[in-house]
Amino acid sequence: MSGRGKGKTAKKAVTKSAKAGLQFPVGRVARYLRVGKYATRIGAGAPVYLAAVMEYLAAEVLELAGNASRDNKKTRIIPRHIQLAVRNDEELSKLLANTTIANGGVLPNIHSVLLPKKSKKGTSGSVSQDF
Repeated sequence: MSGRGKGKTAKKAVTKSAKAGLQFPVGRVARYLRVGKYATRIGAGAPVYLAAVMEYLAAEVLELAGNASRDNKKTRIIPRHIQLAVRNDEELSKLLANTTIANGGVLPNIHSVLLPKKSKKGTSGSVSQDF
């Protein structure tokens, strides 16, 4: 009987994500790092760090997209809101500069040359133009 423990005191399994205080799956990230053959050996902290970075980026994008959806008086985030959120944030726009978001559209922008010229009030009726 020696070496078998003290009977039926089975511990509840605690995930690596819970230990790290994350929502993203640390174990799955570790598996993808191993299967992807990015390196011959993967340290114990690498998947935790990578999962934390991905969770932070996802939270940042979702917060900004949620604000964009609220500005448009919508309760559901659609790709347009993600596009507006990413392109209006300087750092995220630089990070995702070469990324296309499907059904995202473009930022509303009219070039200043295309806008009608403002006429000065109080001048005489004739306007001279020099060519």
